[in-house]
Amino acid sequence: MKKYLGSRGYAAKILYDNVGPEIEPLSKDNLLIFSPGLFSGTPWPTGARYTVTAKSPLTGAYGYSNSSGHFGPELRKAGFAAVVFEGKSEKPVYLKIKDENIELLDATDCWGKNALETEKILKDKYDGSKVAAIGQAGENLVKVSSVINDGGRAAARCGLGAVMGYKNLKALVVNASQEVNYSQEFKDKAIEKMKKAGTHPGSKSLRKWGTVELVDPKNQSGDLPTRNHQSGQFNYADKVNAEALDNYVYQNTGCYSCPIRCSRLSKVESGDYEAEIEGPEYETVNSMGPMVDNYDMELIIYANKLCNEYGIDTISTGVIIAFAMECHEKGILDDDELSLEWGDKETIIELIKKIAFREGLGDLLAEGSYRAAKKIGQGAEELAMHVKKMEIPMQEPRASKAMGLGHATSNRGADHLYGLPTIDLTGNIEVAEKYFSEYMPEILEVYSQKYKPEMLNFTQEYNAISDALGVCKFSTTENFALLPEDIAEGISLLREDINFDAEELLKAGERIINLERMYNYRHGMTRKADNLPDRFLNEPLDIYEVEEDNKLTDKVVVENLKVDLDQMLDIYYSLRGWDKNGVPTEEKLKELDMEDLVQDL
Repeated sequence: MKKYLGSRGYAAKILYDNVGPEIEPLSKDNLLIFSPGLFSGTPWPTGARYTVTAKSPLTGAYGYSNSSGHFGPELRKAGFAAVVFEGKSEKPVYLKIKDENIELLDATDCWGKNALETEKILKDKYDGSKVAAIGQAGENLVKVSSVINDGGRAAARCGLGAVMGYKNLKALVVNASQEVNYSQEFKDKAIEKMKKAGTHPGSKSLRKWGTVELVDPKNQSGDLPTRNHQSGQFNYADKVNAEALDNYVYQNTGCYSCPIRCSRLSKVESGDYEAEIEGPEYETVNSMGPMVDNYDMELIIYANKLCNEYGIDTISTGVIIAFAMECHEKGILDDDELSLEWGDKETIIELIKKIAFREGLGDLLAEGSYRAAKKIGQGAEELAMHVKKMEIPMQEPRASKAMGLGHATSNRGADHLYGLPTIDLTGNIEVAEKYFSEYMPEILEVYSQKYKPEMLNFTQEYNAISDALGVCKFSTTENFALLPEDIAEGISLLREDINFDAEELLKAGERIINLERMYNYRHGMTRKADNLPDRFLNEPLDIYEVEEDNKLTDKVVVENLKVDLDQMLDIYYSLRGWDKNGVPTEEKLKELDMEDLVQDL
């Protein structure tokens, strides 16, 4: 716990020690680990998150996913730092946890039902419980399937729902009657930090608009992926932005112990897309909107509902549909039932269903865009937007160079939350001057690559800490409402045996990153895996002026944007203390008190 803190870090060590390169992701020897964080279930601001970890069926290497809501805190209150599943059940089961009592029970009646139906059945049976479950996508071993908790919160990435499905594990049900032990001093400090996080200007904006507030500024800066990244701007952004979604929002809400409360409940009252969900968040709005050339907000809300029910990652699913549409546009993919045309509503909805149930074309796409492209051939590989076989989230690497480097170097595959280098994107002068004064003002130039590795190096470590502690990044690296020294104060009061300052805390984050990197290195992944699709390296992107009504003009304001990834990788590896091939050195591992890993170099 001192070395890896908990949740993501603790689970990574369990995985490293027990699941080697010889073990297949969909096998009884793979482990599936549910782990709340050190702050989960405490009064600490945003202490609501938990991590699911396993070898990923999608990437074939290190995999984890993260979710919020109330399930993680309940698991922590029940007394567990981690719950580890091994083997495979002969029949469908669910895990029932009542404080320290734990048992596997028959889930035959829930098998075949969607994730939300399963949650309702189990919550009705066990009053006051919290549930995490898979839908049909996990049962069908879809490689982009997710774990759903709290009515639509998703541990979505890396396809870990398929690991649950393979193990015949339908759900976890947790009911805790106790509380996490903490002192009055910790509670007082948590209240102090709660006020600090809640009153931050970035928190106030998120509370008002949610994450969909990102659509307008991203459209202006060319960072709104459109038509499978053929463009970074969308001419109908006004139909999918925060104001457009506001027409369907009826209530704000939030996760456990959260002063930000950025989540918004939305409803489509009637029609073909009748739905009621928590969300959608920015990533889903973009992936089911501009990415597939759709500007119908009601369809986006309905698509989000389907993904929650089936238990499938909205990011990967949207990117896979966009991939299929561009393959069709290029004349290398057709379907007997669907048009596969850009923006076609029937195609979007039906492909979600077909992927979840592995029907028709969906059976191929359920493997993820990398494997589907390999099978299609004819140049389809160039159209698959992935890193390490995981689909790229809704950032445009040519417009946001730090995000591009973050996608490339993330150890779980393409991932905005692994690095979340937003200091330049948000123009956070105060934080930039505090941590990067020697690089000012150039580090804040969004379209420049200069000093982006330095920024990412810092934010990756702070994100690893956020995940290990079970706190939301909207309180840390998104706006830096709380700084590493704030977090260190809390840890020292919660655990007397872990007396960290900010520097030691970030060192723990660095240790987690090196552990995950070593896991992938044992699977043969080196510099070649830290790559981006050729589109971002060799196809230039132009950014056009955006008028007040969100429409694009013909005036180019920034032109010929590409990513020089090798240049950034050289600097990034040097900062990390890794060799030119992206592998931790013996000296670095010893510096981090990780001598036990040296034998694996």
